[in-house]
Amino acid sequence: MRFSFRSIKMIILRSPKEIEKMRKSGQIVAKVCQKLMEKVEPGVTTKQLDSMAFTLTKIYEAIPAFLGFRGFPGSICTSVNDQVVHGVPGNYRLREGDIISIDFGVLYKGYYSDMAVTLPVGNISKQAQRLIDVTRSALFCGIAEMVPGNRLYDISAAIQECAESNGFSVVRDLVGHGIGQKMHEDPQIPNFGRRSTGPYLKVGMVFALEPMVNMGGYEVKTLGDNWTVVTADGSLSSHFEHTIAVTDNGPEILTELQ
Repeated sequence: MRFSFRSIKMIILRSPKEIEKMRKSGQIVAKVCQKLMEKVEPGVTTKQLDSMAFTLTKIYEAIPAFLGFRGFPGSICTSVNDQVVHGVPGNYRLREGDIISIDFGVLYKGYYSDMAVTLPVGNISKQAQRLIDVTRSALFCGIAEMVPGNRLYDISAAIQECAESNGFSVVRDLVGHGIGQKMHEDPQIPNFGRRSTGPYLKVGMVFALEPMVNMGGYEVKTLGDNWTVVTADGSLSSHFEHTIAVTDNGPEILTELQ
């Protein structure tokens, strides 16, 4: 989601029944992503992964959330190497040493869920693996802040601290977001921020947190397809995402495979 400087209008609090529906939606996403992860290897095209995602989603009687969204042509986003997000599936054949982010969401019985994972293609460099590991850790640092009484930008600060303390940068032009009956809802959740600021977190809030971490600088640009976002300096980028609910017992990851 693109970052825009605007005030937060309303953060919707979901009922237990609504969160149960989102939990079911989230499990579909988790199961499909697990199948896709198993197929990532040298020689596979991003279009083949996309076709598989479409077929599996239909088996689960869900709707691919991205397909047709503002004209997007795929069921998944496949972002390779210096591609940060919104990579369009096509004829690109994965190569040994690549890293690929797969971003996927569904609409199931009126509720959205969304997740992303970055994977190695065969054997990758130690630096690339470290980037993946730190980005995953940054996501879970953000998730750990999703408890009632914390502030929204505690999440942002935790993600930023994890990434930058390890020598990487967080993308600033794209953000996480609220999610529910729309794929993108308030609030926007930057991956950088100042602790103890922003609205207080309450039970029933559901967010899609998605750190995008670059090996080089945080600046990005969009390619001529008007979708694919890449690092401005050509450095590698990694992306992880989960859909998470704030509960009385702390954060519940709805897109974590059960």
